[in-house]
Amino acid sequence: MENLQKMITEKSVVIFSKNSCCMSHTIKTLFLDFGVNPTIYELDEINRGREIEQALAQLGCSPTVPVVFIGGQLVGGANQVMSLHLNRSLVPMLKRAGALWL
Repeated sequence: MENLQKMITEKSVVIFSKNSCCMSHTIKTLFLDFGVNPTIYELDEINRGREIEQALAQLGCSPTVPVVFIGGQLVGGANQVMSLHLNRSLVPMLKRAGALWL
């Protein structure tokens, strides 16, 4: 889906989420606490949310929310993001993508 590719590459940090998902809330809070201003797509609120979710599944995202892209690259879901955070790789990745300046 070319629309998905455009959504992923338009901003330095993109999160696909659902308001009903507690892990989505956790990941959004983590990025916001860092001072990052991610673009967040709430798939349970936007038009074509189900179609986007299917496209994410075709990319290999399982589960399909939350899914994080940094610098246009798939990072993964909550487990991958938290692993990067715990091994101190997330902040440098955000800096390289221009999403974090401190």
